[in-house]
Amino acid sequence: MNADAVIIGGGVSGLATAHELASHEHRVIVLERQAHTGGNALSEAFGGFLMEHGPSTMNAHIAAAGQFSTSLGLDDRRCDLGAGIRNRYLVADGKLAAIPVGPFGLLTAGYLSPVAKTRLLADLLLPHRSDGEDETIMAFCSRRFGREFAERVIDPLVAGIYAGRAADLSVAAIFPKLVALEKKYGSVTLGAIHRRREGGKMPGSRLFSWSGGIGTLPKAMSRRLGNAVRTGVTVRNISRRADGFRIDAGEAGTLNAKVVIVATQPHVAARLIADVDPKGADAAAQIHAPPLAVVFLGFPRGSVAHPLDGLGFLTSEAEKRNVLGAQFCSTMFPNRAPEGHIAVSAYIGGARAPDLARLPAPELVNLARSEFRDLIGATGEPTVARVRHWPLGLPQYGVGHPALVENLRATANRQAGLFLTGNYFAGPSVAICLAGARETAFAAHAYFTKDREPDPVAYPEPPETSSSRVFLRR
Repeated sequence: MNADAVIIGGGVSGLATAHELASHEHRVIVLERQAHTGGNALSEAFGGFLMEHGPSTMNAHIAAAGQFSTSLGLDDRRCDLGAGIRNRYLVADGKLAAIPVGPFGLLTAGYLSPVAKTRLLADLLLPHRSDGEDETIMAFCSRRFGREFAERVIDPLVAGIYAGRAADLSVAAIFPKLVALEKKYGSVTLGAIHRRREGGKMPGSRLFSWSGGIGTLPKAMSRRLGNAVRTGVTVRNISRRADGFRIDAGEAGTLNAKVVIVATQPHVAARLIADVDPKGADAAAQIHAPPLAVVFLGFPRGSVAHPLDGLGFLTSEAEKRNVLGAQFCSTMFPNRAPEGHIAVSAYIGGARAPDLARLPAPELVNLARSEFRDLIGATGEPTVARVRHWPLGLPQYGVGHPALVENLRATANRQAGLFLTGNYFAGPSVAICLAGARETAFAAHAYFTKDREPDPVAYPEPPETSSSRVFLRR
């Protein structure tokens, strides 16, 4: 069987790449090992509740998010954040500290000490680092803004987005704009001021979802692609042919394609490309993803004392809590809990405590209930309790990650027609994955058309990805 492009992996990145190529009339086939598409973008409705097993928001500041929603006809189901969000919450000494929403919330709240607030101003005076070496987020933010800010604000933020540790992850990979501001202006704060004066956009977020959850997106893309999507297919091997590639799909047979796009988790990509691009395989194998568990609980509203007037809460490693953070699901978006009930999700494990993520579901439910009892006053039996184990959670962008990504992007140079895409390149958020998939589709389309006249309806220019980040999990 022949195709223009075979996409291995039917998660958001693979489906979006296939969608873009199919819209330019390329014959595509998507091979997905699981029985369903969407990867970890999975939404489940039951008893009036809606649980997000993976990502829960889209960032509208990344253009691809809104563009895909519109092109797939999903705008009539789109929902923005609820009006009840007034604060951000961080755990301080075993209690939730409210941080007002707004640019000066941290300065007006009592979460940081007066010394820490004063130390933030030192960023205006400190010399910038000139050696160009990558460093951890903790090292960078401690150097620029002080240790307390790094430990009590940045570390929980990193845990909420990456389920990782600020002391382990690369600032150049995760917050490249901060590094760029320091390099250009000598100070992150001065750089931010200059950017605003120059009319530049600073990182921000405007979050949305759909009434049926994030899983609405991959379902819509799968429907649009129709028979091009094949589930329950395990790819065993990719080999080079004179005119492209041969894909061994085991019992599903063999496929030939001019282009192969690997849109799997990095450890799977490493195995699949080992024979055709050993250098890329070695880079992909170095990207680890610790296990993560999601615990979803529903309660009668009267059983929870806290107003739940935020997205949720995050915890610093110094607090030694069992959860990385939590979301107040029924506050964030409508249709997440039935009338008279609330829904909350706890995130457990990640790089901080991978063994906790492997605990049996009943033990994880008990851990989450204990945390919610202490922090939001949730008492009594939950109406519903569900657990999702992810044996491999979010990819960790360790120090040196930018060099790994550069290596992986060069796969197409070493093996013409072979491309990689996924959440281990520019960020784990769904919107960033959509933008990355468009870049991959653009590169593949350019490869298809390199020997003929330019197509006037082809992409006019590569779409941009964004390194904007959101507070509390993508």
